[in-house]
Amino acid sequence: MAGSDLPLGKPTGYIDTYTPSLLHSIPRSEARQRIGLPEPVMFTGEDVWWCYELTWLDDGGKPYVAALQLNVPCTSASIVESKSLKLYLNSFAQTRFNSNLDVLNTLNSDLSVAFQAPVIVQLLELNQLPTPVEQLPGFCLDSLDVQIDDYEVNPTLLELEEGEDRRAKETLHTTLFRSLCPVTGQPDFASVFISYLGRPIERSGLLSYLVSYRCHQAFHEATMEQVYYDLMQRCRPEQLSVSGHFLRRGGIDINPFRSNVESGA
Repeated sequence: MAGSDLPLGKPTGYIDTYTPSLLHSIPRSEARQRIGLPEPVMFTGEDVWWCYELTWLDDGGKPYVAALQLNVPCTSASIVESKSLKLYLNSFAQTRFNSNLDVLNTLNSDLSVAFQAPVIVQLLELNQLPTPVEQLPGFCLDSLDVQIDDYEVNPTLLELEEGEDRRAKETLHTTLFRSLCPVTGQPDFASVFISYLGRPIERSGLLSYLVSYRCHQAFHEATMEQVYYDLMQRCRPEQLSVSGHFLRRGGIDINPFRSNVESGA
């Protein structure tokens, strides 16, 4: 979908009565073709959405406040533009529902249509929410002493350790990741987690590669798919899992996970 058709980056009036037409779908194939990903894709995985701003009225007119966890398979035909999801969820605010199950069924129906795939929708009480910044396992790349001057995606920075024929099983992460929204140019900050089995990946080059996304414009899902694809093309691990934990913007965060080992984060 052309950027001019999206609500992102435009002044928007907030509709507070249920309006499913606010959801805007974007075909996954558009970004995958730009990366050069073959079809069918080489990985499994999902996008885990956390939506922190959801409220509606019960049948007596009393407000109910909850959060939403949404699990979308990476095989869905479309993603949904995040601001359109925020506007859609806001349209529940002054709408009466007979029960929480009624809300859940409505969300499940509308979002499955928008993503063009079955999705898993969970309503959560506020005390069930995760911590704002998750502590990721494994070795943190952030302390490496590296010189970096490349801030556009550069897969050639990915290299295997010289003279190492052994197989390594490693879990690595960084909190230094940043990319840009392809519509507004706003920064998207994330922690990135990588787990692999194969010949050892040179860590300084890996960190430099991840930092090279700093001025790159792409949606979260496509960004993590490119990280996965580049690692596979350059380093050929036997097993690989990649996930991006993006900080919330507009009350929503998106956490894409891609793997040839596991189907979910």
